Amino acid sequence: MKNRNIDLRSDTVTLPKPEMIKAIAQAELGDDILREDPTVKKLEKKAAEILGMEDALLVISGTMANQIALMSLSQRGEEVIMGYNSHMYNLEGAGIATLSQVQVRPINIINGYYNPKDIEDSISVGDIQKPKTALICIENPYNLNSGVNITVENMRQVKEIANKYNIPVYLDGARIFNAAVAMDVKPVDLCKHVDAMQFCLTKGLGCPLGSILAGNKDFIEQARVNRQRLGGGMRQAGIIAAPGIYALDQMIERLEQDNKGAKQLGKGIASIPGIELNLDSLQTNIISFSLTSEEWDADRLVKYLNNKNIQVKKIGSREIRMIVHYQITESDIDYVISIFNRLFNNENYIMMHST
Repeated sequence: MKNRNIDLRSDTVTLPKPEMIKAIAQAELGDDILREDPTVKKLEKKAAEILGMEDALLVISGTMANQIALMSLSQRGEEVIMGYNSHMYNLEGAGIATLSQVQVRPINIINGYYNPKDIEDSISVGDIQKPKTALICIENPYNLNSGVNITVENMRQVKEIANKYNIPVYLDGARIFNAAVAMDVKPVDLCKHVDAMQFCLTKGLGCPLGSILAGNKDFIEQARVNRQRLGGGMRQAGIIAAPGIYALDQMIERLEQDNKGAKQLGKGIASIPGIELNLDSLQTNIISFSLTSEEWDADRLVKYLNNKNIQVKKIGSREIRMIVHYQITESDIDYVISIFNRLFNNENYIMMHST
């Protein structure tokens, strides 16, 4: 029996690497509100260069980054377009309504494609009865429960429509580096058709805290003001920035291992009777599947797997999500596959692996 806990609930559960802790201890510090923390400035400059943006800003979380961006790019009473399954729309405590006081115009995103026609049809120039469209929001990878990649060409198409109406485009790129690695493109390629974006340091990059908001200098200046309004101004924030610098130097290329691990895990359970899993959806480090066996529901499966030292996330009454991260080893994946096969009585697997 596997003794070590295998936590597949999210890539946010990772503990910082020893090198990150060492970087924190050695970080030069200063007051970030006064723009005097050298480590923060180094991280922000490095992030902006990687993304091809003019400037960047360190914030506490991806949710804060998204809400600051909305506050900076829209006005009260306007409207923003985004996908139905966007994190900003579903999982940020109604921040769009309470902080920016703007209205969401959600659209369907099918197979990771932002249909330019759907976007254009949703745009309003505003009149006495309709709110004006202030912003178009893209999420890449799209949907935290599937992690589908949005291509550079599709992002170009969205930007072309946005330019036609002089509307900015914002990218929620929480796991943008997973997408870039999966599509074999540079992060800058996924940012060249947007006006501003954010990525999380705490997900695939394995940092304990923080996200980066990036855009042109005017946008970042306004974002800095809104960060302060939200109570997000920090003092000696170099203790957050130091692990981020390490992550950008050391943790991006290795994300390919997580993406491959997810494919290995997904393929290992996709053929099991009682599990429905679309292998085409395995594009980054996220695996989602449905339970088709009448014997199992999500609650029962979560409980059973916990007893086997495996943690997964329930995302529906019969839906489960698993995310591979740097602390998940190849032997962990093999163990999880074996447990699933024996749990669902996959006779072919059991015969092949019996001794």
